[in-house]
Amino acid sequence: MLELSTSSLLIVAVIAVVAVAALGVAMFLRQQVLAANRGSLAMQDIAQAVQEGASAYLRRQFRTLALFAVVVLALLLLLPGDAGVKVGRSIFFLVGALFSAAIGFLGMWLATRANLRVAAAASLPGGRAEGARIAFRTGGVVGMSVVGLGLVGAASVVLIYRGEAPAVLEGFGFGAALLAMFMRVGGGIFTKAADVGADLVGKVEQGIPEDDPRNAATIADNVGDNVGDCAGMAADLFESYAVTLVAALILGKAAFGEEGLVFPLIVTAIGAVVAVLGVVTTKVRGQESGLAAINRGFYIAALVGVVLAAVAAFVYLPSTFAAMPGGTAGLETHGGDPRLIASAAVAIGVVLAGVILWVTGYFTGTTSKPTKHVARTTLTGAATVVLSGIGVGFESAVYTAGIIAAAICGVFLLAGGSVPLALFLVALAGCGLLTTVGVIVAMDTFGPVSDNAQGIAEMSGDVTPEGAQILTDLDAVGNTTKAVTKGIAIATAVLAATALFGSYADAVRTALAEVGPDLGGDITAAMTSYDIISPVTLVGVILGGATVFLFSGLAIDAVTRAASAIVFEVRRQFREHPGIMTGETRPEYGRVVDICTRDSLRELATPGLLAAFAPIAVGFGLGVGPLAGFLAGSIGAGVLMAVFLANAGGAWDNAKKIVEDGHHGGKGSDAHAAAVIGDTVGDPFKDTAGPAINPLIKVMNLVALLIAPAVVQVSVGDDASTGLRLTIAVVAAGVAFSAIILSRLRAARVDAEGRLEHDAQLVSERRA
Repeated sequence: MLELSTSSLLIVAVIAVVAVAALGVAMFLRQQVLAANRGSLAMQDIAQAVQEGASAYLRRQFRTLALFAVVVLALLLLLPGDAGVKVGRSIFFLVGALFSAAIGFLGMWLATRANLRVAAAASLPGGRAEGARIAFRTGGVVGMSVVGLGLVGAASVVLIYRGEAPAVLEGFGFGAALLAMFMRVGGGIFTKAADVGADLVGKVEQGIPEDDPRNAATIADNVGDNVGDCAGMAADLFESYAVTLVAALILGKAAFGEEGLVFPLIVTAIGAVVAVLGVVTTKVRGQESGLAAINRGFYIAALVGVVLAAVAAFVYLPSTFAAMPGGTAGLETHGGDPRLIASAAVAIGVVLAGVILWVTGYFTGTTSKPTKHVARTTLTGAATVVLSGIGVGFESAVYTAGIIAAAICGVFLLAGGSVPLALFLVALAGCGLLTTVGVIVAMDTFGPVSDNAQGIAEMSGDVTPEGAQILTDLDAVGNTTKAVTKGIAIATAVLAATALFGSYADAVRTALAEVGPDLGGDITAAMTSYDIISPVTLVGVILGGATVFLFSGLAIDAVTRAASAIVFEVRRQFREHPGIMTGETRPEYGRVVDICTRDSLRELATPGLLAAFAPIAVGFGLGVGPLAGFLAGSIGAGVLMAVFLANAGGAWDNAKKIVEDGHHGGKGSDAHAAAVIGDTVGDPFKDTAGPAINPLIKVMNLVALLIAPAVVQVSVGDDASTGLRLTIAVVAAGVAFSAIILSRLRAARVDAEGRLEHDAQLVSERRA
């Protein structure tokens, strides 16, 4: 086992102190946000309703997920391996899950209080700058918390388990990723069911403005922004941070030895310093666009991060690979300079984030040609809006995937053809990208806080016309920043998944070495082969891509069912309570919140079970070689699908903003109705299915990494058991398909209830 020197342990201890300091900065920024003006009593009442709905939903979600976590904990203890490592891995699985939940809850809690303050600031002198400052610093709190808790967890594992830390960190990353996926799916279903239902009945059918208090779905819509975009995205970026660190430490130990275990922690600790700089320097100057200020803060932070990482590499790493004999990748004869190579890998990751920021902004921004094109197609109806948005999404996916592929190729060239070194450098590039994670989280939270602020302003009516326009502008900026952060999160997911792919190969190689050279018959040998030309491995690739499509379809279908229930409920309230439209009767907001909560918690299980059990079915059913193909297929299909869904949805959303700003007929026109339809199609694309693919591919990679030794054990060697292997595969496939069948039955029941509701509505209208 690798032993860490006293100096390395001291560095890790300092990193832990930096992590605690990051949490201290988060508390300081939190106090700044809460000190801002809270606005009128009407604003406070609306914000209180949103706070209560969001808190109630997350509490119920966490109770549901706690049962799932206990089951997974028991399964982790059954996996083969050293008893001490298994216990540590299981404990830190819970720690990772708890940290992910805590980040999500913090993001929701503060956002539901900051939205009120942004709305109040908009009508004051300097409202644009102050509103942007509050919204961005709210995200800064969450960003610093992501950095702090991620580093605390990783540094604690290294200090306690030292050379065994990578194996234990698998549990930490798995806990963070699993909970983030559930929060992403559940929160996404909640927010988009409410959003779609509110738009279809309010805007399209009743012709009332967005966030009109007469619409019973408005409170649920604002609640959803917080449990989906704030809580879900915060948990998602935290698990990206944790999983990338896990992959970097596993591969770093193999490539660099002791230095490879510590250097990724140093790079991410630099990210804590960079995050503070990015948050502090992001200030709107005069009438400057909020997006310009945010981009400036991001690029400053990114540049400083690259410089500091290079300094750290030259201070900490030796000048030759021969001086790092602790690695097992056989790099002692490599002629490169580890300091230059590591610095360049970090720089590639940071540059990748900057390029994706620009590309995503180009395809989704309100001033860009693609989004303007989508807005123009509203003049010819909803069908052309949908088609143009799909075209933008497909095109942007190709460019983004190509950029990520180019970054990976650049890292491979840096490694001089050494695959183990290349995989570590991919993980290091991911760490470099995540040096900006504090600013990235701040950018993402900016969006829902601004969106909620506009909703509170419209529902209360206590904002001046100038203030309302400021909030509209901030909301449009928020749409772009949300799309940008989704693009960066996708890039992080691909880098992390690629690095985990290497970790999986290392785990399989170690397990095969323990059983010896005799693999048995030809079929067993094929099951352990990584040759892509092998038909059974190609089957794994196809199944991996298919799983991404099935997962996306399940998530979108879940939103469709939940949104249908909201549409019928809001229609019922308008039909049975005519006083709602005249302002004499208060809508039953709580009923819509309850429907969203119930349906989202009921629907999130199916995609989650698919993600957890599909790799188990493929691994035990077909072998470790096809499972590697499965992971490759899921990464390839996942990056394309995630970018397509996110950018198509972002373009539709901002095209609607362009029309609502008075172009192509403005609000109330046929073009506006078409834009609303495009936006409602894009809602589950960009805020449910698309973002959930990020944790999906990492969860499947981590499951594969965890089960790899067990798959080898029951496939080859003295403990091989075809009966046991196939039984596990059949049970896993049965669990996944049973969840899908139950989802289909639930869909049929919802359709039947919808028909009954529609028939009752027709009878009521005829009697009237």
